[in-house]
Amino acid sequence: MIRSVSTEVITEQIKEMCYEANHYLSEDMDRAFKHAVREEQSEIGRKILNQLQENLRIAGEDRIPICQDTGMAVVFLEIGQDVHFEGESLEDAVNEGVRRGYTEGYLRKSVVRDPILRENTNDNTPAVIHYSIVPGDRVKITFAPKGFGSENMSRIFMLKPSDGMEGVKHAVLTAVADAGPNACPPMVVGVGIGGDFEKAAILAKKALTRDVGERSEIPYVCELENELLERVNALGIGPGGLGGSVSALAVNVNTYPTHIAGLPVAVNICCHVNRHAVRVI
Repeated sequence: MIRSVSTEVITEQIKEMCYEANHYLSEDMDRAFKHAVREEQSEIGRKILNQLQENLRIAGEDRIPICQDTGMAVVFLEIGQDVHFEGESLEDAVNEGVRRGYTEGYLRKSVVRDPILRENTNDNTPAVIHYSIVPGDRVKITFAPKGFGSENMSRIFMLKPSDGMEGVKHAVLTAVADAGPNACPPMVVGVGIGGDFEKAAILAKKALTRDVGERSEIPYVCELENELLERVNALGIGPGGLGGSVSALAVNVNTYPTHIAGLPVAVNICCHVNRHAVRVI
């Protein structure tokens, strides 16, 4: 049975998600923050975490952005194959939602029309949109505005198959150590392993939207996530980059089949707010 969805509904949902993600910390991140305060061994680290929580509380109560960099809009659309869209084009509808959200919500507009000429679009469009077709008649929208303090710290490594698991671990730890305080720790680390050059990067970005605390269902990947989190925290970067035992709140790893001659590894790092909102239509 085909189900019709108006693209105006998509626009309104995206607009509201712009407010939600930029003003309120998600429930999973809130739990992670509270756990981090209990786990942090450094006095200054605990102080910074408490200050960050106070900032987040004020942002939610006063409906102001939790970070001045309200990010470039990243949208993952999982579209049921039995959905028929009515109205304007889906891509235009998504961008209209971003435009309304960022202009009507007085959120900072950070997108430039051309990467070299640098003229601001003044409405934070266009968004970066990732589409996937899935079974069913629903549309799942994941909205994840990404600030570039952390985005600029991301890396991709085209490893050799012989580098194996140790090579993967070294790549992730290298990327995190190089990022240091620039990614506004405690960070969330998304890792994509496999696919090809661009697939690995998308896997890593999508990994950031998984609930913090939810581990991979693949046993060896789950073990890898736990080990990497422990080793990242052992780097001593700490909250705010001023030292401590909580440098990351989570390391989420996604994998995908790859070519016999390659082992792509992408590391997409996010700051301590790791903004994301999810809705299903």
